[in-house]
Amino acid sequence: MLNRRRGVALVLAVAIGAFLATRRYSRTPDGDPHTVVSQVRQLNQLATVRYTVQKIVGIKEDKDPVGSESILLVMQARVEAGIDLTGLREQDVFHRPDGALVVRLPEAKILNVAVDEKQTKVWDRTKTWWTPWVPFSIDLEQRARIQGLEAIRQGALEMGILRDAERNAESSIRGLLGLAGIKAVVILPAGLT
Repeated sequence: MLNRRRGVALVLAVAIGAFLATRRYSRTPDGDPHTVVSQVRQLNQLATVRYTVQKIVGIKEDKDPVGSESILLVMQARVEAGIDLTGLREQDVFHRPDGALVVRLPEAKILNVAVDEKQTKVWDRTKTWWTPWVPFSIDLEQRARIQGLEAIRQGALEMGILRDAERNAESSIRGLLGLAGIKAVVILPAGLT
């Protein structure tokens, strides 16, 4: 949990620095929608949350004509989620009649899944003892890794990574615009009007 917070804090610090560096030369406290869109797009992908997920994957393969081979893989990966700000459109940023700047953010998504090779290992790999002439499958571990990546991605989704990424993105964008001098900011999640 502490590692995840440090990662998010580092990403936010870099994003704030980049945003403020671009705002020095084009300061518009009223939040001109065109300027806001172009400035926020420069952040590209804003990773707002990182989970570390570990899964155990087992695959069994029957051999021809007899026997079987199995593998048990312990796999760990870092899953980063956030929003792709390059998808922000001008119609997603507008002023309400009361003067507040409204920003409708793109949907949160998983941006990256990176396997931690130091924590990933084959726990067990066997074939039936009575078929010593049957060779080990050369791609069984690769298939287990592919299955493990999907299980890790699905596990992160079930743990609520997209909800956390959306909440953190809203907070980050509100904070960035506040630092740029825009006082009243309303953040709408994707899909709301």
